[in-house]
Amino acid sequence: MADEDAVVEEIQSSPLVEVSFQRNVNRKQKYLEAEPKILGVTQIGLSSYQIINATVFLAKDLSRPEGDIAFFIACLLVVIAGSVAVAAQNLHLPTLRACLGMQIVSCGASLFNMIFTLIKMESVYFGCWHYEYDNATLHIGEICHNIESTVSHFYAEGVLINVALMAISATLAAYCCKVVNCCAPAPKMPVITVQAPPVPQETG
Repeated sequence: MADEDAVVEEIQSSPLVEVSFQRNVNRKQKYLEAEPKILGVTQIGLSSYQIINATVFLAKDLSRPEGDIAFFIACLLVVIAGSVAVAAQNLHLPTLRACLGMQIVSCGASLFNMIFTLIKMESVYFGCWHYEYDNATLHIGEICHNIESTVSHFYAEGVLINVALMAISATLAAYCCKVVNCCAPAPKMPVITVQAPPVPQETG
């Protein structure tokens, strides 16, 4: 690749001094400043946690399978994005480009999961108001309200997890974008070369 080479543009020269601009061949090291291993493992861990929770809800018939398929797919996309982020530590340019693409996809998947979780949180309803006017079933009504509150807090936690996943994906995408130069040309550093004057030869 042309952008992998240290291309030198000569700007000004004289017999003793030469000024040129050279591309920074170590710019890919900037990706490591994002701590991709930590953020990638976090993406994998949080998405796996969401998959396990959704699986438990399905196993207990507390959720509908047809509504959770897209949620599972989105979580798997975030897991893949985290895996690619960890793999991109080798600073191989095609892997970094794949990481950029997957992190953009991960942002969209996390946004979808956040909206999906908000919708499920709003739809939580157990009909607990039926017990408010019946003294004989007051204890059952309190239990029902507690369950309703717990489920609402659970979905609120899911919203926060997806917000965190979106922030992680955006951070990794920003660092990948700087490395692969998709938004701006590669920065160049001035290089000054000083040449020693020729030593005059003594005659005689």
